[in-house]
Amino acid sequence: MNTNRRHAVAALTAAGLLWGTTVPLSKLALVWLAPGWLTVLRFGLAAAVLLPVARRRGQRVLEARLLLSGAVGYGGSVIVQNAGITRTSVTHAALLIGAVPVLVAIIAAVWHRAVARPAAWLGFAISLGGVGLVTAGGGGGGASARGDALVLISLVLSATFTVAQGRLLPGRDPVAVTAVQFLGAALGALAFTLVTEGGPAVPTAPGPVLAAGALALAGTLAPFTLFAYGQSRVPPVIAGSFLNIEPLVGALAGIMFFGDPASPVQLLGGMAVVAGIGLSSVRRSLRSGQVRAEQGQVGGREPVAGGLGLMPEGIDERRGARLVEPGPFVAGELEVRRREVVG
Repeated sequence: MNTNRRHAVAALTAAGLLWGTTVPLSKLALVWLAPGWLTVLRFGLAAAVLLPVARRRGQRVLEARLLLSGAVGYGGSVIVQNAGITRTSVTHAALLIGAVPVLVAIIAAVWHRAVARPAAWLGFAISLGGVGLVTAGGGGGGASARGDALVLISLVLSATFTVAQGRLLPGRDPVAVTAVQFLGAALGALAFTLVTEGGPAVPTAPGPVLAAGALALAGTLAPFTLFAYGQSRVPPVIAGSFLNIEPLVGALAGIMFFGDPASPVQLLGGMAVVAGIGLSSVRRSLRSGQVRAEQGQVGGREPVAGGLGLMPEGIDERRGARLVEPGPFVAGELEVRRREVVG
């Protein structure tokens, strides 16, 4: 393994580990702040750091529709997710979040009329079955059906937003877009929170304050940066596999630090979520005449949609196809490109 690849693997591993801390850190920070205020703080701090970076790159994309997309896609989904985390266990929330890549793939398949291979659909079914096992595996550790339902609703919102990004990214710098959307998330959450939650609570202990700061920096900015670096040096199919670390880290943190029970049914559900993602990422070897992936803006060499077993409708794998202008979309929290082809 060459040096660049070792560094990429290290960065991707670190990103997966850091993303795995978001649910535990949110649970701790929610002791101090209500769901809306935590969303404001998380994305406000992240935007404050990322916007100067975007300006230094010479990118200005302060547009109303980007702000609105961030307010709904990031801000709205995370407010709902935080509300769910307050009502369920860390383990439940972390394992449920592991289903996001599958939800993205399913929504992309329906929305963009992509055709999934049988192995991919089997993987989707296994992961969604695992979600059902997790939610049905007991309510210990503060878990509840209402909390699980809110987390699932937030995941559907987030996955839909992820697929919709394809209409916003073409011709724009992804760092600048992310910075503006983080700002939109903070502003949108602030408007919602002032109406529904009033003023923020005064902290009574340093722990939740530190957790909130860590959530914004170590749980948001750092993994985005590390993942972008790693994805630029390995194929996205490989990079995407490191996302499987996130639900495992969160679930283990819930068991070890929050005392969440780990019933056999829940463990089986968690393994099914991860196994289904892995199965859906298996790709068959393509012949030399088949469509080749275009280089992504963050450096991706192959589209993750393809890694999830998706093929745009109308493609004949035996005959291949010619490329037309592609448009990117963000899968999970990574940037990928959607293939648009003509026969």
